[in-house]
Amino acid sequence: MNQLINDHLCETRNNLVEEIQLLSDSQFNAKPDANCWSIAQVCHHLSLTEESFIKVIAWGLKQENSQQTERKNIHLILDRTTKVPAPDFLEPTKDFVTVQQIMTLLDDSRKKFTTFLDTIEDPSLLTEKIFKHPFLGELALDQWIELVYIHEQRHIEQIKEIKALIKVEH
Repeated sequence: MNQLINDHLCETRNNLVEEIQLLSDSQFNAKPDANCWSIAQVCHHLSLTEESFIKVIAWGLKQENSQQTERKNIHLILDRTTKVPAPDFLEPTKDFVTVQQIMTLLDDSRKKFTTFLDTIEDPSLLTEKIFKHPFLGELALDQWIELVYIHEQRHIEQIKEIKALIKVEH
């Protein structure tokens, strides 16, 4: 795996852990209002997303005829003024979960993701093959990999907002 990508994945995950590790389980599951996710749900969504990206990249690599597409500005995903509804299969649980349970899920999804990336025999295919993203359109597979940490950065900002709304002391 590309060292820069690995560094971004590690740095972003460390930032996420820093935001959640000291929360009580009740703070972790608190919702600012009925229409918002809890921090636990945001983190569960991140774990589900990371695992789904493994499938997307694997499917993309198996595509026979994949035309190259222009590089997209995937950093648009950081704009939190644009709400992007999660597909049903990435909707988090409504159950009460502990910080430790979610930390384990996040560790597992990251290990699966990095292990999967390490099994890709020809990484050059990642820039050549594409798969359609529901919000961004046709994306090269290497941009899907970058999207893991960019998506996580987006949700770290959401977690900070939720913490302020439920009045978690920093």
